[in-house]
Amino acid sequence: MAGASELWPGWQQFGAQGKKGAEALMAEVDRIVREGGIASPATTTRGLNARLRYLSSPAGQEALRTHGVSPRLLRSWKAGGHPSAAKRDAVEKAYQERRRANLIRSGALVRLLNNDGQGRRIEIYPVDQSHVLGGYSAGPGTGGRARHNVDQVRSIQGRYIWDDVVAAYADGDVNTMDDIWLDVIQDMDSMYAAYAYVSSISIGA
Repeated sequence: MAGASELWPGWQQFGAQGKKGAEALMAEVDRIVREGGIASPATTTRGLNARLRYLSSPAGQEALRTHGVSPRLLRSWKAGGHPSAAKRDAVEKAYQERRRANLIRSGALVRLLNNDGQGRRIEIYPVDQSHVLGGYSAGPGTGGRARHNVDQVRSIQGRYIWDDVVAAYADGDVNTMDDIWLDVIQDMDSMYAAYAYVSSISIGA
């Protein structure tokens, strides 16, 4: 079975627009990580203080220093100083970095995606084919100019993949994620090539 990188040149000759399924899956897991957590934004006093409490551990303090928030600066805020927009953004970056690491380390992200063994449903939004010549939905492995219903949103129940997905996400390993994605879509039989590249992916309940 060809990988997404080998399939993409066939899509390009038809003028299709999209991204690797692996890249879309990586981005969707990252969205899930970023959407949870503290609801109040760092631009508010409540949100800023909540993030600083979360970052009170040695690892959190190190993340703050890495992003340019020194212990001296923290002391000045406690004394009534007002952090700049740039420093609030630095606190947000440190918070997201530590929260991501904690979700991965604790296994919470894997448990969320495993969904008590049921797995999460993956909605696959196909490549934008609006520029395909002659209005035909065609691509590598789909029979040339024969019309196919490859513009259909597909839904797959993702089971037994999430440990590997989170490991690849943690390492930023797009190549491994590409292998995982091809395993996910191979059940589409001859239509799998149409979903090697996608517009986007959504992970739901």
